Amino acid sequence: MWDMASLGYSHISVAEPGRLAFLSGQVAVAPGNEEVPEDLAGQAKLATASLAAALKDLEATAKDIVLLRVYVVNATGAAFGQAVTPLRELFGDAMPSITTIGVQALYKPEIKVEIEMVVRVP
Repeated sequence: MWDMASLGYSHISVAEPGRLAFLSGQVAVAPGNEEVPEDLAGQAKLATASLAAALKDLEATAKDIVLLRVYVVNATGAAFGQAVTPLRELFGDAMPSITTIGVQALYKPEIKVEIEMVVRVP
């Protein structure tokens, strides 16, 4: 397998025995605000903020993230880079497994990225 540490993630994540939390796909919509940024980077930042809030609610950290799935509309390498950049900031030195998936569309035409997360609950 390729060593992906230089990119901030790993091909393999191991979770200690215990409970797992499965978070549905987070998109660029904040509670009380239906405005969606037009750019992919802005959308990824909002979705990542929702994931960070979920970690806090679960009393977990980025080191507890087991897996992320990043769905990007009309994906290219550059688009995946924009989607993953705010996640790298969230990770710090944690290196969870990430799967990037290109899709034709998501639930609303203006949504360009959606991120699912699996977390080990401490």
